[in-house]
Amino acid sequence: MDPPSSSQTSTPADAWELCNDDGFIYKREKRRRVLTEPAPSPGDPEEEEKRRREWKRKNLLRVKERYKKEIEEWEILSKTLKAMQEKALGFQAQQQERIKLRETEEKQRTASSWEKKDNDKKDKSLGSSLDELLSQAEAQETIILDVSNLCDIAEAMCNAQEERLKQTYFDLPIWASPRDLMASLCDDE
Repeated sequence: MDPPSSSQTSTPADAWELCNDDGFIYKREKRRRVLTEPAPSPGDPEEEEKRRREWKRKNLLRVKERYKKEIEEWEILSKTLKAMQEKALGFQAQQQERIKLRETEEKQRTASSWEKKDNDKKDKSLGSSLDELLSQAEAQETIILDVSNLCDIAEAMCNAQEERLKQTYFDLPIWASPRDLMASLCDDE
């Protein structure tokens, strides 16, 4: 780097510091720390207390709204899960009823027709087992669809939460004008 200019030569040699910025090494003048006196307390403590309470109230209201929305989303998920459980229980009850009906029909058929061939019995039992498997597949399909819907809802909630988090970063005063940034940095609250 070039030697310091004539205006900078008036500073002592220990006023310079080496900086390493990702492998780029350079010398710069040490920054002087300016000690500022604490800001004078406002003349009216009641006004300060009023501002502090208002700030606290706004923050609490914001947090309350956020939790309220989250609780509503959880309630929706809970209701859909309960509906899925009720559907599953309903399908199981229907399956059990079908099985009982088939068993009673089989008993009646076997009691009335002992003379039929063994092939006929096998065909009937195969048909009833196929019907059972088909109803189980239908029940599983509806359960899978319900779980898929729940996953979509959960993904939408996660995306909304991510957007809210991103928005908090976009709302930072650093993106505003430099004057607003300085005002927010100098603010005591």
